[in-house]
Order: sequence, then C-alpha cells, then structure tokens
Amino acid sequence: MRRRYMGRSSGYAQSESGEQGFWPSYADMMSAVALILFFLMLLSYIQNLITGNDLQNTQEVLAETRVSLDETRLTLSETRETLALTLREVEDAQSSLDKITIDLDEARLLLAQREEELGAQDALLADQEALIGQQLDYMKAASEELLAMRSQMQTIAVLRLSILEQIRDSMARVMGDASRVSIGSNGNIMLSEGIFFDTGSSEIKAEAAPALDQLIRVFAAFLSEEENAKYVDSIVISGHTDSTGTEERNRVLSTDRANAVLGYLMEQDGGLLDDYAAFFCAAGYGQTRPVASNDTDKGRAANRRIEISIILKDDTVMDIVESYLDIELPEIPGLEVTAETPAPSATPKPTTAPRASATPKPTTAPRASATPTPTSLPRQ
Repeated sequence: MRRRYMGRSSGYAQSESGEQGFWPSYADMMSAVALILFFLMLLSYIQNLITGNDLQNTQEVLAETRVSLDETRLTLSETRETLALTLREVEDAQSSLDKITIDLDEARLLLAQREEELGAQDALLADQEALIGQQLDYMKAASEELLAMRSQMQTIAVLRLSILEQIRDSMARVMGDASRVSIGSNGNIMLSEGIFFDTGSSEIKAEAAPALDQLIRVFAAFLSEEENAKYVDSIVISGHTDSTGTEERNRVLSTDRANAVLGYLMEQDGGLLDDYAAFFCAAGYGQTRPVASNDTDKGRAANRRIEISIILKDDTVMDIVESYLDIELPEIPGLEVTAETPAPSATPKPTTAPRASATPKPTTAPRASATPTPTSLPRQ
C-alpha cells in the first residue's frame, strides 16, 4: 500500500484505504543525520584523544624499551664475550684436566710398578733372610766340625810329640846324658853322632848298644798298639854330617850310618821289630841339611847327627779333613755346588806335599772312628 506525503503541516497522510501513515520530514532527517555525525565526530575526537595519549605512552614505552634493548644488547655482548672467555677457560681447564688425567694414569702405572718392585724386594729380602739363617746354621755346624777336627788334629800331634818325648826321655835315662838327645825344631829326635859312631866311621860302637836296645823296645811298645800304628806312615832313620870333606863322601857316610842304625834295630833283641819292619826306612843327607853353622866346632858337632822322624799318614790326616769337608751343607738358593765349584768350608782343603820315603807305604788296619789317646810306653 502506498502512502502519500501530504506535507509537513498535515502530519501523517492517510492512505487510500483510510489508514493513517507517518513519514518523517526532511528537516527531521537532516537533524538526525547531523546529530549522528556530531556524535560520531565526538566519539572520533575522544578516540583520537585516547589514541594520542596511548600513542604517546606507547612511544615513551617504546623509547624506554629501545634503551632497555640497547642495554640488553650491550649486556648480551658482554655476556657473549664473557661466555667466549669462559669457554676458552673451560677448554684450557679441559686440556689441563686431560693432562692431569694422563699424569694421574702414569702415576698410577708407576705406583703399580713400584708396588710390584716392592713386592719383589720383600720376597728377595725374605729369601735373603732365610739364606742368612741357613748360612748361620751352616757356619755353626762348620765351626763345631772345625773344633772337632782341630781336636782330632791336636790329639794326633800330641800322640806324635808324646812318643818323641818318651823316646828322648828313655834314651836320656839309658845314656845318663840328656844333652846328647833332643827334639829338634822340625819335630824329630836328634841324636849326637858320638853316641853311635867314631869320627869318620859308620860302625856302631859297643857302648851304643844299650841306647839302641832301649829304642827297639820303645818302638815295639808303641807300634804294638793298633790305635797308634794306624796313624804312622813311616819311621825314618836319617844320617847327617858337617861340611868337612867332600859332599859325596859325606853323603855316603851319612847313608851308611843310617843303614847301620836301621840294621841294628831290625836284627837285635830277638827280632822284636820284625813285625813292624815295613814302617822303617833309612836315608842319608850328607851335609845338605845343617841345623847349625859349619863355621864353628859347636855348629859342626850339632850337624853330625842321627835323626829319627815319625811321619804320619797323609790319608789319616786327610780323612779327618774330608770328614769335615763332607758335612751336610744346607741347601742355599743360587749356590750350585759342582766339581768345579767346591762347597764352601771354614778352612781350605790342605794340599799334600810330596814326601821322600825309602820304603813303600805299609798296609794299615781298618780305621777306627775315635781318635786315640797317646799310649804311655813302659819306663825302663
């Protein structure tokens, strides 16, 4: 339905059907538009005011933010430099740590080696202490054996000296003159030439018979004891002269005199020494073994003599020495005893010097283990 504008004054126009309509006027519309525009402008102004204030605040905040950002950038740059320095320090520290770790590993390895060496040294020290103990035990046993051997050797020496002293004393009693019989520095009985012979003669004087008979009985009593005889190698009757005359003459004379004495001992008194003939021998040395100077009468008289020497068996003495050397030794680590390397001993093994003997070594009875005590001969 269409409405008709009837003008401003009439207000609303009525429709053809009689209905009443309302149409605003142009002025009203313009007023409304102006009012709307006013409000819009007012709102825009207010908004501009608000926006301006916000923009200013934002610019201020932005300026502050820029300042803060610059400070932050500066701080970040310093932090980066500090971080770079720290990283370099960390790298240096890591390098030092790696070196220290290597040194520590080397130190641990060295310590392990030192501990192994100390362990080996401790074991070696223990072995050495055990070795010292074994050596002390050996030295103690060797000392005891040496004392026993020395005692046996002294007993043999005493045995020899005892028979020599008994011969000397017995013959001195028979002759009634102790100055004509003595024991020399060489351990032999020394009888003056005048006891048995005239000057330059090898024939035994009749007045020498009692002394020689006594000598036969002394030797028979001594050799009858098996414990004595087993130590005797030989009994040597030796003749000696002074330097008067030629050497050959003196050698023949001394040999003849020694043989004369030996022959008397073997032939007289009922053959009392027949069973012991293997022990006796004679030798002549002429003027080669003087005991005094041949420049004086006294010296020449001392050189004209008959000597009786009792020679002990080398094997008897050696058996004693070998019994000492054969003692059971403690086994010492690192010491291998071979034929070329003899076992250690407290005393060196003696060297047997060659002996001059006119008769072969006699057969001896089986050796006894004990060392005999010297047997006293009957005094007559």
